[in-house]
Amino acid sequence: MRRRDVVWGLMASSVLAGAAFALSPDEMLSDPGLEARARQLDHEIRCVKCQSESVASSNASWAEDARRSIRELISNGASNDDVKTWFVERYGEFVLMDPAKTGSNLALWLAGPAMLLIALAGAIPYIRGRSKGIERPETAALNSQEQARLAEILKD
Repeated sequence: MRRRDVVWGLMASSVLAGAAFALSPDEMLSDPGLEARARQLDHEIRCVKCQSESVASSNASWAEDARRSIRELISNGASNDDVKTWFVERYGEFVLMDPAKTGSNLALWLAGPAMLLIALAGAIPYIRGRSKGIERPETAALNSQEQARLAEILKD
């Protein structure tokens, strides 16, 4: 095995291992059912500091506080929807990893596919029109002088 492969393997495993240790044992709930709900919610709430990670995989201090809040709310009898609502009231819908597809968020969800369709609607006629405008020259056979010159060039 090459040294470079070993280095890349160690780097990848250290990055992946970091996410496994994001939840410390002192944060866990004693009831396995409640802990399972909390872990599910950990994956549904976004770390506002990291922005691209859920609180389950983030080691940021904000994520630690969020995990504690999730477990505290669940311990106090809050449902999963209540926990999500609690976070949305404080941080907006951005805090959800999968925000609702209604209202102004619907425009954001539809903007990507709409832009793709608009680009295709403009690109296809442009490409077709461009290919029609290209004149292809007729290919004629070489005369004896041209064949001799080509043979001379190819010898070199």
